Amino acid sequence: MNYKIEKCEPSVFPLLVEIWEDSVRKTHNFLSEEDIAYFKPLILNSYLHAVDLRVVRDSDSQILGFLGVAEENLEMLFLHLNAFGKGLGRLCLDYAINEMGVEKVDVNEQNEQALGFYLHCGFKIIGRSELDPQGKPFPILHLALKS
Repeated sequence: MNYKIEKCEPSVFPLLVEIWEDSVRKTHNFLSEEDIAYFKPLILNSYLHAVDLRVVRDSDSQILGFLGVAEENLEMLFLHLNAFGKGLGRLCLDYAINEMGVEKVDVNEQNEQALGFYLHCGFKIIGRSELDPQGKPFPILHLALKS
């Protein structure tokens, strides 16, 4: 199947939030319903607007995931549940590195699946923060591409 990564319009943001929520429910089992409810409007109203955003579409133009970059940092990479395990995460990451200049990514320490993915793809842990950027008790690992 052919995939295309492209810029997106704010009109698709509600769909991206749906993808985010489904993905987070599958991969972030440390988050409570209250945590998801806290982050959901922030994703829609702030975070998606704060990054250079791309979507990945299939040959039918259906959005299968998205990524956001700011200042050489991969700020978000989320896939539709049907897109898990099909190489789209790697496709998006390679695009972010090669086309958008990504050199760093932050990962929730408890998200072992994402951490393993980034380590497998050539990142290394360079630091740790006890709290997430909102001051919540979700430790963040700071990763950078191995040089």
